Amino acid sequence: MTSLDKPTEDTQADDARAVTEAALFEAFGGVRGMVETVLPGLLFVTIFTINKDLHLSAIAALVVSLLLVVVRLVTRDTVKHAFSGVFGVAFGVVFAMMTGNAKNFYLPGMLYTLGLGLAYVITTLAGVPLMGLILGPVFKENLSWRTRNPGRKKAYSKASYAWGGILLAKCAILFPLYWWADTAQLGWVLVALKIPPFLLAVWLTWVFLAKAPAPIDVFAEMEAEEKAEEERKAAQAAERAEQGESAGGRHKRA
Repeated sequence: MTSLDKPTEDTQADDARAVTEAALFEAFGGVRGMVETVLPGLLFVTIFTINKDLHLSAIAALVVSLLLVVVRLVTRDTVKHAFSGVFGVAFGVVFAMMTGNAKNFYLPGMLYTLGLGLAYVITTLAGVPLMGLILGPVFKENLSWRTRNPGRKKAYSKASYAWGGILLAKCAILFPLYWWADTAQLGWVLVALKIPPFLLAVWLTWVFLAKAPAPIDVFAEMEAEEKAEEERKAAQAAERAEQGESAGGRHKRA
């Protein structure tokens, strides 16, 4: 390796890490997405801890979720994270209101976490890790990692196992509390477990993908193929035109 090679390799590695960070930030919503995830539940448990009013707590959580969507719409930002929060809060409000049990506000989210954790593990065991399905389009590689990039498939498998393990460990803490603790205790533990496990899972995903081979940009490949096909057709048309002119010249001389 020459002295000129190493800076180039370091630059490529830095670029790969930057692309990975940007993709993860886009996929998981970044700081704003975390705030939108935590705020409704935090508001619910705060109000309920103070006055034990299920209706006021539930309505406040739902209203702030809707306001977050409105802010996204006004700023013309992506609304997928805010909308997912609204649906989660809405299901929680319905469960709590129908049963009259404030703890059921958290039950849909807990069941979703359990299902998602199992999905990460099961899809990875099936050879189609869920993290690859989520991030493949973000990296513009779609499913090329399955057959053409085994190093990235391995990284996606590790990341999916990490997410599955973290989410299932979180469920192992929350579901016993659902049965044994009161609403305020469950709510504060759930709020406390929102961000740290998420950040750990994102960090592990970044570690695995930063060390993996670069993604295959299938969109760029398709564009290159289309361009090559257009150039081939243009060359064929020019060749036919040239042959036609040659045949016309011979006909005139005859």
